[in-house]
Amino acid sequence: MKLLITTLNSKFIHSSLSIRYLKEYISDLNINIEIEEYTINQNVDFIVSEIYKKDIDVLAFSTYIWGIEETLTICKKLKIVKPDLKIILGGPEVSFDIENLMKDNSFIDFIIYGEGEETFREFIIEYLNNEKYNNILGLSYRDDKEIKINSPRMLMENLDKVASPFKNMDSFKNKIIYYETSRGCPFNCKFCLSSTIDGVRFFSIDRVKKDLKFLIDSKVKQVKFVDRTFNTDKEYSMEIMNYIIDNNPENINFHFEVTAHLLDEEMLSFLKDIPEGMFQFEIGVQTTNEKTIEAIGRTTDFNKLSYVVGKINNYKNIHQHLDLIVGLPYEDYNSFKKSFNDVYNLQAEKLQLGFLKLLKGSELRAKEEQYEFKYLDSPPYEIMENKFISYKDILKLKVIEDLVEKYGNELNFRNTLKFIIKNYFATPFDFYEDLASYWEKNEYHLISHSLKKLYEILYKYFLENIGEDNQIFMEILKYDYIFNNNKQLPDYIKLDDEDMIKRVRHDFLKEDKNIRKYLPQYINMPVKKMIRDISIVSFKFDVLKLTNDFNKNDIKLEKKYYIFEHMGKGKVFTKSKVSDITKEFLKEVK
Repeated sequence: MKLLITTLNSKFIHSSLSIRYLKEYISDLNINIEIEEYTINQNVDFIVSEIYKKDIDVLAFSTYIWGIEETLTICKKLKIVKPDLKIILGGPEVSFDIENLMKDNSFIDFIIYGEGEETFREFIIEYLNNEKYNNILGLSYRDDKEIKINSPRMLMENLDKVASPFKNMDSFKNKIIYYETSRGCPFNCKFCLSSTIDGVRFFSIDRVKKDLKFLIDSKVKQVKFVDRTFNTDKEYSMEIMNYIIDNNPENINFHFEVTAHLLDEEMLSFLKDIPEGMFQFEIGVQTTNEKTIEAIGRTTDFNKLSYVVGKINNYKNIHQHLDLIVGLPYEDYNSFKKSFNDVYNLQAEKLQLGFLKLLKGSELRAKEEQYEFKYLDSPPYEIMENKFISYKDILKLKVIEDLVEKYGNELNFRNTLKFIIKNYFATPFDFYEDLASYWEKNEYHLISHSLKKLYEILYKYFLENIGEDNQIFMEILKYDYIFNNNKQLPDYIKLDDEDMIKRVRHDFLKEDKNIRKYLPQYINMPVKKMIRDISIVSFKFDVLKLTNDFNKNDIKLEKKYYIFEHMGKGKVFTKSKVSDITKEFLKEVK
């Protein structure tokens, strides 16, 4: 028997944990097993041809919302040219509405629904022997022309029975490593499939530590924990975090989904000393509308969440990503505006706007008539409108989401946006709404834009829509541009004293005392080498104070000189380091 276990990832950089679990769970059986990952960006006919050439007997496909339609097309084509091929599908996208799915797609021979490892193993054993599938829990199959759906399987109690796939890094090279320490979620949000599973189960701490040691030693770039709530058990999660820190990983980022109101003072105190860039938190807020929170069965405390996010912000060592969802019950356009402003004002590194998807099996999907959800019943099942928010308003929010991603989340415009919002708009949402109107009016939404072009568009927007305090705005824009780009400035950003700085910069960098004070890592390096990473720029006011106060009326005009050390080589998050060198540089000038 020759078996291929495969899936379609949404991007090349992603890796599939599920197909590797399945392979390990049957690795002791005497069969030829291969795993392969494709992506939804590859041509379907190419994937069909690649699978066909493997001359397999059984094709096992792990399915998800982003690739189910392509998966079905691939399987249908393979069945036409290889009718004896047995096709088995599993995963969340085929675990619901099984009978209709198999009726509509006659090429599907089997479906595993629910947790798959044990069902998959029993299926392979039966396939190798007498092909009697009626006693395999969690399996659907065809008996002649009749579709049989066996009883569901109980969840696995001991997760350590699933052998670790982290033994060889070759298949993970240049990929994001997905990792889980638990299955299930303590909460029951009605838009999420985790609410269909009771309780939380954990892998043993020894198993987790062994896996993490392997990943750290392999020097992967990012480990993305897929636990729905990583900090469900405080002691367990802190032991894992401590283990990571104790192993001193270099240039590895660990991403966790955490619930803010579960982070108590002990854990907050612990997080204060995490090395910068090592941890990254994703925190689901979804909404701050109390009626909406009640309708979706969410457990949250926004006051506690705000306190936690603010405290971690002050540590300046952990990136925080906060999530909101458009299209939830009782959240109209104005209500979402409030939720947006509540969360944006927390000043996390990223605000991620998602649009509600009515997933098969979710409780909100079962209430589509009550809330008058309008959506296309095919992946990704994203709503177009409901009784609270119109399609027209959702389209406006789509543009705002795009601009938040382009301008707000990449930190390239952080100071410029703070200045604009604080001085010219009542709320952050009002600014993005105004920018969105300008964006569409000028048809910028019709083409993609480079980072350089995004700076230029923001420059034009300010001059045309605001046009006040241009001098202050230009200095802040210049600061953001230089801080985030070690490139030549565009023509519309003027450099003061450029000729003079060029004349004396070399002399300044030759002085050992200057290097020791501002650039100690460059000690004993020739000037001609360090100068590639070093810029000296003059500004008309103290731009470093912008991090504390963006009120235009408090800005005092006075010439300042700064040295920029451009980073980004193996560093996480920090793009540049900047220091005020006014006194020392003026001495050099004199």
